[in-house]
Amino acid sequence: MDAHAQELKKELDATLDARRELGPEYEAALVDSFVEKVDTQVRRRLAEERLSAARGETRPSASPADGNFGERFGFAIITLVLAVPLSAIAAAQAHFSGLLVAWAGIVGVNFIHANKRFRRRSAE
Repeated sequence: MDAHAQELKKELDATLDARRELGPEYEAALVDSFVEKVDTQVRRRLAEERLSAARGETRPSASPADGNFGERFGFAIITLVLAVPLSAIAAAQAHFSGLLVAWAGIVGVNFIHANKRFRRRSAE
């Protein structure tokens, strides 16, 4: 696990601890804050990768299948962070069926994102 991932894990742990202490009424603000921190980390990492590419530096890819680990990791984290309040709302409003629909949407979005990246990569 690299430094960026460790920092995000610490932020997530702190956000979850704060949510336990403050209660559900602060959940939206805590999720927004964490998503903003994830966005900042992803943008910083993408900027570092672009700067390295502009300098002609090459570094090993984080994944053999796709060199853009930052984008994939950021997308996965954001969808999982958003899954928490979506699951809570869906379960509160429509019980188990609402929870199934919410998670089907989350899985669907991730599947479409992964499939789009696979098609783009195979076309190159």
